Amino acid sequence: MKLRFVNYSFFIGGSFFCLLSCGDGKKNDYNEAAPVILKSNKLRSKSDSTPRSAPIINISDTTAFPYTVICIKDSASNNIRLGQKLAKIYGERLVEIIRKNKLKVVGPPMAWYKSQKAPFFFEAGLPVDRTPQKLIKGISIKQTGGPKAIVAHYFGPYEETVQAYQALKDWLKDEHKTSAAAPYEIYISDPIDKHGNPVDPYKVQTDIVFPYR
Repeated sequence: MKLRFVNYSFFIGGSFFCLLSCGDGKKNDYNEAAPVILKSNKLRSKSDSTPRSAPIINISDTTAFPYTVICIKDSASNNIRLGQKLAKIYGERLVEIIRKNKLKVVGPPMAWYKSQKAPFFFEAGLPVDRTPQKLIKGISIKQTGGPKAIVAHYFGPYEETVQAYQALKDWLKDEHKTSAAAPYEIYISDPIDKHGNPVDPYKVQTDIVFPYR
């Protein structure tokens, strides 16, 4: 196990959306709200000496859980736009598609990023119980899971997740392994409490998954 780090510096109002089961008006088996968080616009310089507690990064060699994920691909020029777009995707666009297709959300929100700095090119998704019969334009399906994955269980300021990505890359290099698919983030914990206040980032969990071979 290794240490890891994270920093949630911004939260969009109404950032946690109740995910409802489709068709019956009842809550899903998985009814966690979707955490909409913002990355840093640029990577921190090594010369940045701002004092802060180190995030916690626990790395485990495991098997990624298999999910069918409905995704929307988008881009954002900065972290403010990223947060706004994630809020709309998780809270409106995907929820509407899930309802229309009578699907059920079965896991936490996920996201794939092409880079860890602005501009951000990303795919945001929700795991569902089955593949919809008909996909509309702009919606894609991703399948997670496989024989092997390393996961960084991250607690801390969200803008520091780049360090978790680097720790996972270092693990692959040290173990002489190669990536088998694009890494992705799973938002396990809600960064906003029931009163609408930010939770201590060191108590908020984000899992970063690297499939490997």
